[in-house]
Amino acid sequence: MTLVRLATWNVNSVRRRLPQLLRLLEETAPDVLCLQEIKVRDALFPAEEIAAMGYPHQAVYGRPGYNGVAILSRHPLDGIRRQDVRGQPDARLILAQVPALDLDIHCLYVPAGGDVPDPEANPRFADKLAFLDDLAEWYAGWFGRLDRIVLCGDFNVAPLERDVWDHKRLSRVVTHTPVEIERLGRLRSSLLWVDAVRAQVPDDQPVFTWWSYRAGDWRAANKGRRLDHVWVTPPLGPALAGWEVLHEARDWLPPSDHAPLMVTLDLSRAGA
Repeated sequence: MTLVRLATWNVNSVRRRLPQLLRLLEETAPDVLCLQEIKVRDALFPAEEIAAMGYPHQAVYGRPGYNGVAILSRHPLDGIRRQDVRGQPDARLILAQVPALDLDIHCLYVPAGGDVPDPEANPRFADKLAFLDDLAEWYAGWFGRLDRIVLCGDFNVAPLERDVWDHKRLSRVVTHTPVEIERLGRLRSSLLWVDAVRAQVPDDQPVFTWWSYRAGDWRAANKGRRLDHVWVTPPLGPALAGWEVLHEARDWLPPSDHAPLMVTLDLSRAGA
């Protein structure tokens, strides 16, 4: 197999948005889909409905009510691993190998961080920064630096000026503050990750994946942020062959405030 399509989506409750998820699988048919904020315990994950759509291979790290990540695949998964970044079972990172594609898939959900961008006044923001620090340290110690890894998910940070609708205003708002951007930069440096979207799109071109529920007409307002990302290790950089934000899914009722992000890889061009 040469062309592979990988998608990531913060579904914001997999049971509440199961019809939208099944529609996404039917209409776009990615080889692998990573989900964040599934908000369900493992036993209640809708595995049978998803398997019936052609995705019987599933890695799920659920938690009732909040958080939770999952990897859905057309191909068998191996080496499934629930990774607790800070020694806490918070269901934010799950890893799986896809032997048929010779890929490792890592699905990540970074803490949102609350509303106040001050770690002393806001413990949730402090926790977000600590999480990013610990994750960067963990990846920096990764034993296989030339592995073919795809890290994707809701990183809850929009790092570039054109990743938000108003850089000046949002530089004082959680998700786009300098301290968060610096921490995400440390994580990116840990394995010399390649930003799959920005490797294909100039930095001065706006790209958004999230729009607040507060906007009555999100398309007209277009006050978006690029919070969802796909990163690949350097051997996969040459394989990047396309990307798309699936904006129409933001309209599916009831909507998630995130749109799915799809990246295409031409594995025939990947490095060793």
